[in-house]
Amino acid sequence: MSKSDTASRLLRVREVDDDVHAADTVRHIDELSDDTLQRFYEAIDSRAPIAGLDDPELEDGTVVVFTDYYRVERV
Repeated sequence: MSKSDTASRLLRVREVDDDVHAADTVRHIDELSDDTLQRFYEAIDSRAPIAGLDDPELEDGTVVVFTDYYRVERV
């Protein structure tokens, strides 16, 4: 896998305030599978991009409702 392929697969999770729009895909934390939930927690805890996250539950732009709203971003 090339470096550019790896970079395109890095995702970051960031807390958002009022940046949620009606057209956004919004998922509740309870809807995530166990593996996805673990990766989501890791991304929040590390506050750094996480690699290898080819998970349809956490697509670029998805907003996850947890204690706050978190947007998944491809970096």
